[in-house]
Amino acid sequence: MIKITDQISIDEDEIKETFVRASGPGGQNVNKLSTAVELRFDARYSPNLPNDVSIRLQKLAGRRLTKDGVIVIDAQSHRTQDRNRADARERLIALIKEATYVPKPRKKTKPSRAAKAERVDTKKRRGNVKRMRSGRPDHD
Repeated sequence: MIKITDQISIDEDEIKETFVRASGPGGQNVNKLSTAVELRFDARYSPNLPNDVSIRLQKLAGRRLTKDGVIVIDAQSHRTQDRNRADARERLIALIKEATYVPKPRKKTKPSRAAKAERVDTKKRRGNVKRMRSGRPDHD
């Protein structure tokens, strides 16, 4: 089990990792070894994630989410499989932790009477300045 928070843990079997050849650093090994990791996690049907966390996780995943609700994380910044694997898992854990935070609901507010009066006064002053620039006499 991979511990995310005190209440949430995901099973190792829910994560599928495939190793592919990486571009970038690696020297001669870059053409011989499969060091890049492609981690897949089914966010939609994970039995260990609460429903609300799963929904927020899918929104946070953005373009990393497939149509089937699977999150795909690619890690290839390191030269070894183990470090790339750890990097991919850390990124998944961070994403799930971010999804556990419940956003505070926004309260609708209205402008105060003083703010409305200030806005009208500003508009009147601006209108007077423009009227003075035109050079036409006032038609009051």
